[in-house]
Amino acid sequence: MRRHTMEVRVIYADTDAMRITYHANYLKWFEMGRTEYLRELGFAYKDMEDEAMLMLPLTSSGMTYKKPAVYDDVLEIVTFIEKLGGASIRFGYEVYRKETGELLVTGHTAHGVTNTKLKPVRLKRELPELYQVLVESAAE
Repeated sequence: MRRHTMEVRVIYADTDAMRITYHANYLKWFEMGRTEYLRELGFAYKDMEDEAMLMLPLTSSGMTYKKPAVYDDVLEIVTFIEKLGGASIRFGYEVYRKETGELLVTGHTAHGVTNTKLKPVRLKRELPELYQVLVESAAE
C-alpha cells in the first residue's frame, strides 16, 4: 500500500497544561496528511470540490494513543488507504516521533463520497481517474 509521510512540529499552542499534545490536534494533522496524500496522487481536494463537485464528508474517526507527543517534537504523519468502497474511503494514519521512530498514535477517518448536496455518489462513476489511482495506491 502506498504511504504518504509529512512532518509537523508540535507548537506550544498544540499542547495542554502538561505540554502534551491536545488530542483534537491529531484530527487536524490527519486532515493535512489526507489532503497531501491526495495531492501527491494528482488530485487536489480543492479541485475535487470546485471542478468535480465531489466532497468527502467525515462519517467516523478514531484514535489509539500509545505514547504522548510533547511540545517541540517533530512528528511524522503517515497516511494510507485502509479501505476503498464504491461510495466511501477509509484512511489510516500512524504518527511517529521522528527523532526516535516511536509509534505514538494510530488512527483512522472514514469518509463518504458525495456530491455538493451531500448525496452519496459512486467515485468510480463520478471521477474514475481518481478511483483507479486509489485502487492502485491501496494495492501497492
